[in-house]
Amino acid sequence: MDDRIAEHAAVLVDWSARIEEGDNVVVSVAEGAHDLAVAVARALGERGANPVMTYGSSEIDRAYLRAHDGDFDDDPAHELALYENADVILSLGGGRNTSALADVPGETRRAAAKASEEVRDARRSTDRISTVHPTRSLAQQAGTSYEAYQDFVYDAVLRDWESLAEEMARMKDLLNDGTEVRIVTRDTDITMSIEDRTAVNSTASVADDSHNLPSGEVFTAPHATDGEIRVDIPMTLRGKRVRDVSLKFEGGEVVDYDAAQNPEVIAEILDTDDGARRLGELGIGMNRGIDRPTDSILFDEKMAGTVHLALGRAYDACLPEGKDGNDSAVHVDLITDMSEDSRLEIDGDVVQRNGVFRWEDEL
Repeated sequence: MDDRIAEHAAVLVDWSARIEEGDNVVVSVAEGAHDLAVAVARALGERGANPVMTYGSSEIDRAYLRAHDGDFDDDPAHELALYENADVILSLGGGRNTSALADVPGETRRAAAKASEEVRDARRSTDRISTVHPTRSLAQQAGTSYEAYQDFVYDAVLRDWESLAEEMARMKDLLNDGTEVRIVTRDTDITMSIEDRTAVNSTASVADDSHNLPSGEVFTAPHATDGEIRVDIPMTLRGKRVRDVSLKFEGGEVVDYDAAQNPEVIAEILDTDDGARRLGELGIGMNRGIDRPTDSILFDEKMAGTVHLALGRAYDACLPEGKDGNDSAVHVDLITDMSEDSRLEIDGDVVQRNGVFRWEDEL
């Protein structure tokens, strides 16, 4: 077994999830993540945790959803109990087919999502981390060889997280002290309020309310969005390739949209509920171990020189205590390249130009 798999498991269990003796851990294992699951199981055993392994498969989900009549039971008690009694949830991604859900009707997916709101809340109340094991299907989706994709994944995951956390803290402080963000590129000019919001330094650790490995972003929950943005990094959403998305915001809400490829996917997302037309997140990528898009949101949204806006649900960690943010059954990230002809402003001050932060070089 590749030694980097054991290193990945150790970072996941120790740095990311901070698992301790006696913790009840649910581990969801995708079809292609067997080797990582073995390494994680060994690490959990060494630390005296109590794991329950579940099998995560998009192909299984597809079979169930296509066979169902669409009238889903709300929050099945047995599933809810599993997560209500968990201290930690580890999701090990790495499936066989990244487009397995492409032919599941949108109304079926929406009904299933709406019927599991309490289950999602129970999952979100735990210390949870999602990661991915490099597989051939993901390498194919990224347009690269399997060996090169393995190197890419481990370059992103096996980082000096403490040093990166210190750098990202600079951006967190700027966002916390600011009231308005403006993003400008050749095809984008958009502003959003960040007043009374708290930025999260997503350091790949639950200690910083971060839930992804790799991570390497700073994010907040914007509101009162106005302007237009072009999302120029292609991605697969709901099993379909989506490219060159344009969104127009007025009064915080999407009032017009388009896409060069599969615009009906964007329409389906926006029609999920009222909250799907508003932003739940502004994220700024800062992980320079991720140097190219690979059609995987887990990696692409962390890529240095990008920003991403998420339609839908806002994270509670970004909101004032006792105040509700944007609520939705969806949270869909859309990524814009900031490496050329661009600037990111906070209250009129340029903090990043052409993908370079002001502490990295002169603007």
